Amino acid sequence: MLLWFVILYLLVSVGIGLFAATRVHNAKDFAVAGRSLPFPVVMATVFATWFGAESIFGISSTFLKDGLGGIVADPFGSSICLILAGILFSRYLYKLNIITLGDFYRLRYNRTVEILTTLCIVVSYLGWVAAQTKALGLLFSVVSDGAISEAAGMCLGTALVLTYTIFGGMLSVAILDFVQMIVMLGGLLLIAFLVAGKVDGGAGAVISHAAGAGKFTFFPDGDPWLWLTFVGSAVTMMFGSIPQQDVFQRVTSAKTQRIALWGSVTGASLYFVFTFVPIFIAYAATLVDPARFGGMVDQQAEQIIPTLVSQQMPLIAQVLFYGAVLSAIMSTSSATLLAPSVTFSENIIRGLMPSMGDRQFLFVMRCVLFIFALLVLTFALNSTSTIFQMVEGAYKITLAGAFAPLVGGILWRRATTQGALCSIFGGVVSWLLVELLIGQTSLVPPQLIGLAVSILGMIAGSLLPQWVGHPLPHEDIHAALHHRAAAETHHATEHPHHH
Repeated sequence: MLLWFVILYLLVSVGIGLFAATRVHNAKDFAVAGRSLPFPVVMATVFATWFGAESIFGISSTFLKDGLGGIVADPFGSSICLILAGILFSRYLYKLNIITLGDFYRLRYNRTVEILTTLCIVVSYLGWVAAQTKALGLLFSVVSDGAISEAAGMCLGTALVLTYTIFGGMLSVAILDFVQMIVMLGGLLLIAFLVAGKVDGGAGAVISHAAGAGKFTFFPDGDPWLWLTFVGSAVTMMFGSIPQQDVFQRVTSAKTQRIALWGSVTGASLYFVFTFVPIFIAYAATLVDPARFGGMVDQQAEQIIPTLVSQQMPLIAQVLFYGAVLSAIMSTSSATLLAPSVTFSENIIRGLMPSMGDRQFLFVMRCVLFIFALLVLTFALNSTSTIFQMVEGAYKITLAGAFAPLVGGILWRRATTQGALCSIFGGVVSWLLVELLIGQTSLVPPQLIGLAVSILGMIAGSLLPQWVGHPLPHEDIHAALHHRAAAETHHATEHPHHH
């Protein structure tokens, strides 16, 4: 019975996505939804993109083991990231009228910087999308009671998400995110309400039990090395996810600059508050049946919530829960498949084939999307990491390679192409060396070393005599970017049909 409801929900979702696809007429519609999204849709798409598999299974299982301090990266780091990115992108990049972050790197620096940062961004998505694929596999396996294996579930999930993303792009993704957000909020709140009813003393008892067990300790003990690891986790997510195409796409798909800013701030706040609902459900489960669920904390913590729902909840709650989880995973998968595909097409392929027309470019984006989905599926089928590890590992490369050139380029007038190249090479090489040679035994997290070297490279490379590139006089670069924005806006109003 449950399986049929889930299938029906999936068919309706794909149908909505394909219906939205009928409104995609050009590459800009596909990549940034024609910059037409209203506030509720921007807020929903920011929330839904990040509220994925790790928010339901990963964060809750990490909290059970390590308490609040264990989840500093997500939701704490990631919520701050969304707010910072919303402010940065809406204030400085929205008016440039560009499709990808790679476009900014090219305009601000040069083609080489564009290619290197784009490769960092695209590679960083492998882990994130693979985590969603893995979660889809787990889900199909649980819902079908093992009739569909996890591997077959991964293949099936990828095929479903690909179907509507490949036709509708950002427009389908955004409209579906809005529908899926409503299902997610409803489904998870109902489960939380029901599970609280099974605990003597209700929700208050669950919270005071967690406090008594020391689960609300946030900061580590006085050991400075523990503090470094703690800061490393927070910073990886907080800064490493700022140079990410999916965040940028959501902010720049908004109808106006004001919607871009408030949509991302509200979406981030909603995300932060709402990640505590799965945490509450998982913790309450260990009180409902301590023998059963308490024993799962060490080895199978990610399966506590699905097991609780399928064994202890009525059918309607199960249907809503699996609808909510599928919504969460599908909205994140579609966004994270689309973002690197659009980036790779716009910033690598288009540069090699500059005479390509709009229709051909749209075809190229769809082909790249298909190939990337196959790559991710292969990676997910062969990976042994947990969902949370995959997501956390995804941002290390953008933290080391793309963060300093982005923020330096926006906020520091004296940043140069040479500085950006020193920053990218220094950051990525130092991070990889520490990661590969010392690895887990390094007292300072490798990605923090990469970030520090990257910032130093940006400053030193920009202030030393220039060997690479002939930058515009410092005060002119921002003027040039703004002039471009003004020219494009003027062109769009003069020739409304030619964008």
